[in-house]
Amino acid sequence: MISLADLQQRIERGALSPDTAIGQSLEAIGAQDKTIGAFVCTDANARAQSSGPLCGIAVGIKDIIDTADFPTEMGAQIYRGNRPRADAPVVMALKRAGATIIGKTTTTAFAANDPTATLNPHNHGHTPGGSSAGSAAAVGAGMIPLALGTQTGGSVIRPASFCGVAAIKPSYRLLPTVGVKCFSWTLDTVGLFAPGVRDVAAGLSAMTNRPELLVPASVAAPRIGVVTQAFADAPEASGAAALQKASRAAEKAGASVRELAMPEIVAEAWRIHPIVQEFEAHQSFAWEYGQNYDAMPPLLRGRLDESKGGTPAEYDAAMDVTLRARRALAAIFDEVDVLLTLSAPGAAPAGLASTGDPRYNRLWTLMGVPCVNVPALVAEGGLPVGVTVIAKFGADAQALAAASFVEEALRV
Repeated sequence: MISLADLQQRIERGALSPDTAIGQSLEAIGAQDKTIGAFVCTDANARAQSSGPLCGIAVGIKDIIDTADFPTEMGAQIYRGNRPRADAPVVMALKRAGATIIGKTTTTAFAANDPTATLNPHNHGHTPGGSSAGSAAAVGAGMIPLALGTQTGGSVIRPASFCGVAAIKPSYRLLPTVGVKCFSWTLDTVGLFAPGVRDVAAGLSAMTNRPELLVPASVAAPRIGVVTQAFADAPEASGAAALQKASRAAEKAGASVRELAMPEIVAEAWRIHPIVQEFEAHQSFAWEYGQNYDAMPPLLRGRLDESKGGTPAEYDAAMDVTLRARRALAAIFDEVDVLLTLSAPGAAPAGLASTGDPRYNRLWTLMGVPCVNVPALVAEGGLPVGVTVIAKFGADAQALAAASFVEEALRV
């Protein structure tokens, strides 16, 4: 993979020109993407900007995020040829930081569960995950050093786990979702993919102009609470092994590690996540579902068919649970610095019929807390499996630092 932090250092000391760095990504895309299918479109004439912390960094943008220079088709027939007039604020943040937008990456239709044709870069017979399939696969295949995705259930963390890359779903609204196709305004979160945790931190720091997000040279051993999420059923053997391996590595490296049970209200929040998501989805897709029913992607259309009886009273009750669970979760962080949990049930499923199960991700999306995927092991078939490091709301720097600690511990 192409390390963002390494590129920055080489460019800064004059060992690599920004245009050469962009050219390397274009060459890698040309060599690999005919097989992987991570991009919807690319700019073969892309050039580096002249300055900025992300100068020379090629970035892929998930195709539900508006771009003025590329179509934004959302993986959906309804939006074929759609050309926004403006870049979404997150795209402008990248450009202001000096990045080069090299293309649009594939997404499941409307970032739901109708799969793309994108392949897992580590085993072409398996899914790369979704909905941010192309972003995760492009980074995992070594085509680009940074990509944007979005998460409503598990659409950043799960594909990152399946494709063996680091990723962050930041605290809710750290990055604006203006100009991003809405699925659920309570849940939708823009996230980043990069090869390693320090790379992710460098990208997020540059986008937000927050130097405190950079991982320091030395990270203190954190207090870690391991959460198995028993309320979400048992993981597969590879998922359990990844969590156990990461826990043991962190403890051996000096971290305080203990298993934590979540309060019942937090487990209840996991159960009501779909109520919030589907109630808001009916409003977000009111035009598409109401006026273009036959052209809707079939799996999403089926979900909306099944959930159209949801009532405001049910939604209000679910939001009440959400607020109480967020307060209960915040109290947990008086006992530990971060949580460590599963990123996915296990390795990526075979075939492209499913993008995998988000059951270990959706609670944390609803809680709005920062989540960082750390690759933990390689399972049978060369398939990566990750773990998730979680900090309290707003403590994105702490989540990144602790994730870097776990990442380094796993290398020993």
